[in-house]
Amino acid sequence: MDLKNAQLEVDKWIKEHGVRYFNELTNMAQLTEEVGEVARIIARRYGEQSEKESDKDKDLGEELADVVFVVLCLANQTGIDLQKAFDAKMDLKSKRDHNRHHSNQKLKS
Repeated sequence: MDLKNAQLEVDKWIKEHGVRYFNELTNMAQLTEEVGEVARIIARRYGEQSEKESDKDKDLGEELADVVFVVLCLANQTGIDLQKAFDAKMDLKSKRDHNRHHSNQKLKS
């Protein structure tokens, strides 16, 4: 699914199940919370912290999907065409960073 259709699907879900969008500030707080949940899993599963027994069943994919959902909500309610913005960002990064990472000695094996 492309981002445009994902935005439409989220908007449909909000209208059918969510009553209305939370305001932008509430969604920003939710996004921060969801990113925190992703960070917790990454830090404990892939970092140096030990994973608590209560965290072992946490699904990283589900938490990442929560982040995407809230980002799509924010894009919808602020009138952002996320597909257009993403495509422009990829174009910019491709031009700007074409040789940057290949010449970074820190990334050489």
